[in-house]
Amino acid sequence: MSEQIIIFDTTLRDGEQALQSSLSMKKKLKIALSLEDMGIDIIEAGFPISSPGDFKSVETISKELKNSIICSLARCVQKDIDVAAEAMRFAKNFRIHIFLGTSPLHIKSKLKKSFSEIIEMAIFAIKRAKSYTNDVEFSCEDAGRTPINQLCYIVENVIKAGATTINIPDTVGFTIPYEFSQIIKSLYNKVPNIDKVVLSVHCHNDLGMATANSITAIQAGARQIEGTMNGMGERAGNTALEEVITAIKLKKNNLNLHTNIKHKKIYRTSKLISEICNTIIPSNKAIVGTNAFSHSSGIHQDGILKNRKNYEIITPESIGLKPIKLNLTSRSGRAAVKHYMTEMGYDEKLYNLDILYNSFLKLADRKGQVFDYELESLAFMDQKEDTIEHFRLKKFNVQHQSTGITISSIELYCGQKVKTAKVRTKKGLINSIYITLNKITNFPTCLKNVQLITQKKPINIVISIKVQIEYKKRQFYGISSAKNIVESTVQAMLHILNNIWRANKVNIILKNVKK
Repeated sequence: MSEQIIIFDTTLRDGEQALQSSLSMKKKLKIALSLEDMGIDIIEAGFPISSPGDFKSVETISKELKNSIICSLARCVQKDIDVAAEAMRFAKNFRIHIFLGTSPLHIKSKLKKSFSEIIEMAIFAIKRAKSYTNDVEFSCEDAGRTPINQLCYIVENVIKAGATTINIPDTVGFTIPYEFSQIIKSLYNKVPNIDKVVLSVHCHNDLGMATANSITAIQAGARQIEGTMNGMGERAGNTALEEVITAIKLKKNNLNLHTNIKHKKIYRTSKLISEICNTIIPSNKAIVGTNAFSHSSGIHQDGILKNRKNYEIITPESIGLKPIKLNLTSRSGRAAVKHYMTEMGYDEKLYNLDILYNSFLKLADRKGQVFDYELESLAFMDQKEDTIEHFRLKKFNVQHQSTGITISSIELYCGQKVKTAKVRTKKGLINSIYITLNKITNFPTCLKNVQLITQKKPINIVISIKVQIEYKKRQFYGISSAKNIVESTVQAMLHILNNIWRANKVNIILKNVKK
């Protein structure tokens, strides 16, 4: 029978330590509720003794959680434990998580104690925590660098004192999978009362081994994994929960293990946490990165079009993500170009694939990624016409006042005509530019997304703007770089408007062809 792996999330505690500033109570609550909705078993909400704000956040979260168990961290200090219990007093069920350094390095240089004193501190703290709850977790901090006999001895004693979960952290990401798995096996072989507790692991990613160490640990018998969403955490971060959760699901027949996680809510939770914490998920991040399901190589794209399993071991839908379209770049083959044209509803008889592919390669070499509407204009417009910019900037003047009002005045060449618009709004700088340009072009568009990237160069600062605009249920993209945000935004939006103009012209051309 398949055994359950308990998922312990410490995004709000260990993950938050990596942020430049603490999260507000409202933001923490929003994250906690999303984690609970995803099916996380235990949510470590904070370290209540550390600050009044952390205490209040844990207290508020303890009132709201209905299914997940709330947990608070405490040192082996009476006041820490009392405050942790007080912060969670409104919870139906709660866990107190106590930690203490067990490696010779920590005992001598950080705690300045003897090993026997460490044992006494641990036993006292567990008994104190047991006066508030039967759910007590003890962490052997820096277990990865603790001699195995010493680790076994302290684990045996804290179990006798009443701990119900024993956590073995690789605090500094020191071990490799074989070493870490041997630690877990040794605990099962040498600690006589180990069967009375759940053995947990908490791995850090300093050597990039966090996920691998966690998986080998559960193969060796651990039944709880601690980590964070997106691998957030100090230094190189923690075990990325989305990785181990997905690995357990994918390898369920080999591992004979499962979790209670609702997998289709992984991506939404990951994205929410990224946005709230203002942390960028690397594009090549496993499972949730933007490139995780993207394919650029012509060989890969051909394989994907024939059967997605050729180059995808999981589907985007399995983590709650819509299917990702193939990236059209200079590495794409004819199969991808033909696929895009078919997806847009164009019969191959309407265009010459060889001519289109050659034109596509030239454009891709020049600009990188090519979008469907650009492919469309290459297929049906004269190449000279395709380079025409119908909308060209004559001049602009954008002023943002201290009152919050932005006044935008823009003058455009629209073909042979010149048109001007002036807008006064409190909707912000970028929206002001968008509204003004929309007033001139009169396209029924919707501004969907704007990304700002600041690049420091040796002489100056360059502002890059990525803009996404929806037009007739179709997504158009523009990017531009300049020395200031106004010019960069205007140019990025003009790029989109010219592509919308070309798309409309293609429609006219095709209507005439059909006649």
